[in-house]
Amino acid sequence: MTSKAVIIVAGGKGLRMGGDTPKQFLPVEGKPVLMRTIERFLSYDKDMQVVLVLPRDHQAYWQQLVSDYSFSLPHTIADGGETRFHSVKNGLSKVAAEVKLIGVHDGVRPFVSVETIVACYDEALRSGAAVPVTDVVETVRHIGQQGMSVTVPRSEYRLVQTPQVFDAQLLRNSYSQPYTDFFTDDASVVERFGHDVTLVSGNRENIKITTPFDLKIAKAILES
Repeated sequence: MTSKAVIIVAGGKGLRMGGDTPKQFLPVEGKPVLMRTIERFLSYDKDMQVVLVLPRDHQAYWQQLVSDYSFSLPHTIADGGETRFHSVKNGLSKVAAEVKLIGVHDGVRPFVSVETIVACYDEALRSGAAVPVTDVVETVRHIGQQGMSVTVPRSEYRLVQTPQVFDAQLLRNSYSQPYTDFFTDDASVVERFGHDVTLVSGNRENIKITTPFDLKIAKAILES
C-alpha cells in the first residue's frame, strides 16, 4: 500500500520545438524526456503510484516507446483533458483511494532533484500544500497601461516549479470546483478553494523543456 502518488502531466504538442514529435517524447542523451521524469520520482520512492496523463492520440506512440526502450517502471495512464485543469482532474480519478499525498508534475521537467521532491512531500505532510520555487535572478519590469514599464523589486517575486504537492483530500476537494481561467497551476486551484500554499526551495536545474534551446541545456545538465 502506497501513501504517495504523482500525477505527471504530459499533454504538450511540442509546437515550440518546431517538429512533429511532442516534446515529452524527444530523446535527451538516448532516452525520452518523459522516461527520465518518471525515473526521478521512482528513485525517490519506488512504491509511489505514478499516473501519467497523455492525450489519447499520443498514447499509442508512448506504448511503442515503452516497448522500444524496454521501459518497465510501473505507471497508470489517464486521458488528457481540454486544459491542464481537466487533465489533472482526469489524473486524480486514477489515484488510489488510500494515497495521502499527491504531487502534480510537468512531464517535461526531468531534472527535478530528489532533494526538491523530498522537501515538497515533507512540507505537504505538515501544511497540506507545498510548491517549489527559485529566486528571480534577473531584473523584472512590469508593463502597465499604454505600454509604460517600471522596474519591480525582484526580491518580492519567485519562479514557480513543480512538483506541487498536496494533501490528497484537499487536492480532490479543490478540483471539485468549476474551472476558471484563473487556474494556471495546481496551487492556484488550491488557493481558490481557500487553503494557503507553503513555498519550499526548488532547484535551478529543474527546467521546463519547451524549446530547442532548452534541449541544449538539458544535454549540458546530463553531461555535467
